[in-house]
Amino acid sequence: MNPIWIIFIGIALLSYIVQANLNSKFKKYSEIPVGGGMTGRDVAEKMLRDHGIYDVKVTCVEGHLTDHYNPANHTVNLSRDVYSSCSVAAAAVAAHECGHAVQHATAYGPLRMRSSLVPVVSFASKYVSWILLIGILCVESFPGILLFGIGLFAMSTLFSFITLPVEINASKRALVWLDKSGITSSYNQRDAESALRSAAYTYVVAALSSLATLVYYVMIYLGRRD
Repeated sequence: MNPIWIIFIGIALLSYIVQANLNSKFKKYSEIPVGGGMTGRDVAEKMLRDHGIYDVKVTCVEGHLTDHYNPANHTVNLSRDVYSSCSVAAAAVAAHECGHAVQHATAYGPLRMRSSLVPVVSFASKYVSWILLIGILCVESFPGILLFGIGLFAMSTLFSFITLPVEINASKRALVWLDKSGITSSYNQRDAESALRSAAYTYVVAALSSLATLVYYVMIYLGRRD
């Protein structure tokens, strides 16, 4: 078997394990309450206020683990399970997303770099699959098409790796604030840390998967005359 396929299979299995672990941790920590009965929404609004951020709105969105910060319209969007829950998991996720809002407000370097790549990555996500397919089919006659597709995919891979420090930093900000504000205690601070660490692993696997795929396309390009 080609070594690259072994890598793909390994990453697929790792992705399944990481996602299963995340769901398990979220379910477990969703049953552990935080002191004061604060919901995810309450936690998010307090963290924003404590950092002097008043132009960001906290909203509720549908879906499971669909929580995200949108810098375009200044909103922290929490899934229903997080928005109205008084659990450690909800507090950790809400604080993490607000960590991105704090990054935005303080012009955090990696976040600014990632934001600058969004237009290119958005274009790539729509067309790169077709460009790569056409490039592979026409690699002998028009290798430039595949090379162009590889370039677009490389931007997506770069985006995945820049995302890692952004997510890790947002979690660090969240954990420091949760502890300092007294929302988590010595009994459940580690639970919040465990939940966010499990979420971070999904970004690591995604970056490795993107890198392996990029290497695969590069190998096709370099071996076109073999």
